[in-house]
Formats: sequence, C-alpha cells, structure tokens
Amino acid sequence: MTKPKRIPYGIPNFDKIRTGNFLYVDKTRFIEILENESTDYHFLIRPRKFGKTLFLSLLEHYYDIRFKDRFQELFGDFYIGQNPTPGANSYFVMNFDFSGLLSSNVERFEKSFTETIRNNIEMFFSVHRDILKNTEDLMKQLSERNTVGSYIEFAFRIINDNNGKAYVIIDEYDHFANDIIAKGTTLSEKQYKDSVWANSIVKDFYETLKKGTKTVVDKIFITGITPIMLDDVTSGFNISDNVSLEERYNEILGLTRDEVEWVMLQICLDKSLITVDIENIYNGYLFNKRAQNRLFNSTMIFYYLKGLLISGNDFEDLVDKNLKTDYGRIENLINKRGNKEKIRQLVEKNSITTDVIKQFSMKFINEDKNFFSLLFYMGLVTIDNSDPYNYALKIPNYSIKTIFWGLIESMLTEEIEDLSIDNSQYLGSIRSLAYEDDYKPFFEYFSQNIVKLLSNRDLQNTVEKDIKFLLLPIFSNSHYYFPFSELENSEGYTDIYLKRGHLHPGSVSEWVWELKYIKQSDADNQKIFIEKQNTAIEQLKRYKSSNYFKNRTDVRYLAVVFVGKKDYIVKEVF
Repeated sequence: MTKPKRIPYGIPNFDKIRTGNFLYVDKTRFIEILENESTDYHFLIRPRKFGKTLFLSLLEHYYDIRFKDRFQELFGDFYIGQNPTPGANSYFVMNFDFSGLLSSNVERFEKSFTETIRNNIEMFFSVHRDILKNTEDLMKQLSERNTVGSYIEFAFRIINDNNGKAYVIIDEYDHFANDIIAKGTTLSEKQYKDSVWANSIVKDFYETLKKGTKTVVDKIFITGITPIMLDDVTSGFNISDNVSLEERYNEILGLTRDEVEWVMLQICLDKSLITVDIENIYNGYLFNKRAQNRLFNSTMIFYYLKGLLISGNDFEDLVDKNLKTDYGRIENLINKRGNKEKIRQLVEKNSITTDVIKQFSMKFINEDKNFFSLLFYMGLVTIDNSDPYNYALKIPNYSIKTIFWGLIESMLTEEIEDLSIDNSQYLGSIRSLAYEDDYKPFFEYFSQNIVKLLSNRDLQNTVEKDIKFLLLPIFSNSHYYFPFSELENSEGYTDIYLKRGHLHPGSVSEWVWELKYIKQSDADNQKIFIEKQNTAIEQLKRYKSSNYFKNRTDVRYLAVVFVGKKDYIVKEVF
C-alpha cells in the first residue's frame, strides 16, 4: 500500500517537500511558460497564503547551478522534469526576502533594508561556497562596503568573474510598504514617500538591479501582495512585466477543484469526513475574467484537510485563525481612511461594479477603484464574471465573509457604547433555536442586549442591513449555523439564511429570515408597519417557492420587524 503523502501546510521549502514525503501539486509547467515570455523580468502579485514563497523556492531549485546534480531527484516525475528548458540549473540564484523589514520610522527602515540586502548576499555567498570556493575572503570584502548599491554590485562582479549569470528572486517586495500604509496616518504617508520616492534607498536598489541587467542579471522574478509600489519603483525599474492578471497565469498559484481532488487521493482522505461545502468555504478566486477555473486558496484548504485528518468529524474551526490575523491589518486601513461605508456596501451587496487597476500609487489609494483593487489583490474580493458586460468584484468565499463580518462587528462595537455580547446568553438562545426549534429566546436576547443599546443617533440611519450586520457575526461565531447573507435563489436574495453547522447536524430546522426596521417615531403608524411586514412576507413566500428551497420541509421562514429600540414582531410564513 502506498504511504499517504503529508500535507505541506505552512511549508514554503521545495527541497523539504520533495524529501519529506509531502505532496506537491505540479505547477512546474509555468516555468516553461515564463521562460517563453518576450521578457525575462516578471512581477507576480497574489494574496497572502497563496503559495508565493513556495513557488520562488521551486524556481530557485530549478535554476540554481548548485542543484544540478539533483535535477532528477527533485523534478524527474514533474512536467518540467520531462520537458526541461534551456535555463535549467544554469544560474547563480540570488534571493532577497523583504518580509522582516522594520518600518516604524525612516531611519530604522533604511538600516533594516541595508542589513537585509547585506545578509541576503552573505547567504548567497554561503550557499554557493562549493562553487565560489573563497567565500571567507568574499565575506570580508563585502563587510568593507556599506551601501545597498555597493553590496549588490560586488555580488554581481563575483558572479561575472565566475563566468555566470544571475537569476534574481525578490519575495514580498512590498511588505514594508503595506505595513506603513496599514497605519493609515498622514505621518505614515510621509514615511512611505521618504522611504520609496525621490532618491530613496529603495530606488537605489532597483536602479542597481536594472543596471545589472546590462551585464550579469539575466532573469528576475518578483512577488508581493499589492501593486502599490509598482507605480513608485518602476520609474527606476521600467523593464519588468506584470503578469498577475494574465489569463495564462490564473492557475500559477492556488488549487483548482481537480487539483484538490488529487490532493485528497494523495493523503488517502476518507471523503465521508467532508460534511461541509468546501467550494463555498474555500474556493472562488479568479484572476482573469476569461479564465476557466476558480481557485482554492491553498493554505485555506490545506488547513481544513489537515484538520480532518487529525480530528475527523470533530474538527471545529473551519476558518484558519492565522487567516484572520493576516487580514487584521486591513482594519486600520478601513478605520483610518474613511472607507467604512464602502465596506458596508460591499458586504450588503456581496458585489461591486468596478475595474481592477493594474497598478496605482499610494497617494490615490482612497479612490474607489483603487481601494477595491487593493482589496482584490489582498484576496478579500475577487473577479465576478457572471455578467459579461460589466466588470465586477465579489467576496470569494465564506471564509473571507467571516473576515468582513468581524470587521463590521468591530466597527459597530466602536460606535455603540456599552455593547458587549455575553457568549453564555447568546449561545443558549441559539441552542434553543437549533434543538428546541424555538426562536423566541434568541430575538428576546438580541433585542434587549444589542438593539436596545443603539443610540438615538444610530437609529436615525438604521435600516435592515445594519440589523443584519449585527446578527451575522453572532451566528458565524456560534458553530450552530452557517449564516448566509444575500443568498441567491431563483426568486431573489435572502436577508439571512441559517444553514445547519457541521458540528450540529441534528438541529431541528434551518431558517430564512427577512428583516425590516421601523423608526420609533413611526411605531404607532399601522400603515407603515403593515406595509413593511407584508413586504417581508411576500418575499419569504417567493423564496419558499424558489429552486433552492422548494419542497424543503426542514426550513422555517420568519418575517421580523424591529420597531425602534424597544420592540420587535415576528411573523412566521407557512
């Protein structure tokens, strides 16, 4: 019996994957595609946790001369092993990793950037010691230099003296810029300008790199998360080709559904353990409107599959907590740049009509098209190709929706004084909803402990979507239900659909709720109340007859009208 492969969750080293019985989804065909491009200098932007660093490790092991004797071991059973290109194992690969740069102020950044360049070149000399031979002397000569340009030029000279060519790889080229931008202050904008623009140390790095292409640098591959720095560095480095949105590179990172099926075979997973819709929770990414296959975030799906292998049906947290940490920085960007309303509109509609801008400068980040493009590159929205005549973006999957719900919950708790959610109380009321089929305890809790705390100022602008924004995080954190906002069906979009959670398959009913709100000043106006309630009832009747819910006997439908801060009326539709 074949030994099951291990899941490479969080492992970005290609050598370790190949020698440690980890599975690897073959992406080596893209080496050939890249090598056949008209230019040899490429940018690729992808969201966090999509496998960028692993792909760079793949390139290093394929192109670096020090792995020449291991070509068959590393690549023999992959596409590129059976179809090698002329460039295989013919370069001195130079790695620059900017993920750990300090960005608290310009001085610390410049010192950190300089040290990073020197450390990366020292590592370059060290790993090539068997080829370069005199590495101790090279280290000494390097230490006598003190600028970014002089470090790089020295390394280029050594490569040239050894009759070699350089392949330069840059990981997280924009990491420090994203850190600065996330602070969202005028001071941070000045810091970014001083660090990146004019005669900055970053400009010096890219200009030296460009100069090297005239002699020793033959190929360059650069990755990052956002295109913000592209606009600011390309004036000194205008030789690169941004391939991020090209159709042929849609699948260079991430996993297609077929690839996920292959992964499950490799790890010998019992598919009966899968009790959730993995398409809805982890899939959905698209990087070109014409591309055929939507993609799973590889780290998201590996996290889930690893959890199943370890815990089976008891696997609880479907959304990786590391994912929430990675996207935590967006909260500062939203809160400090006045983009809250844009986020609310996106979550309410789940889609926004806008273009994806290929690159833009930080100073224009607040423009709608640039802000939503930034969310796209970060993986918080993706391309919606359902309408061939409009370019739109949508939230890709349930995991990312929970990120947005958490952001909105944070916004609302900041806006509502004294709001705190007692887990023991609301979980008890949701338990009654699930196992006793009784909705009354939940609405009583929600009305008395949340809606009641809304200030009169909040209530002046409160509409149904605000009530919904308060409800969604409660259910997403409970594990009793998967909440769906604006679930599309043949008869429209539901306000809230509560689908049984994977840990609670025995819950009695699923629920569809249509929400309405009446201001306290209109509480005695029966005409307004009846109109609101009847509208909700008619919507629910349509949903009940839709292709999604038709003939379902385990779904209950509630029209819920909140009246100011003090009252609510629930009407069930049979």
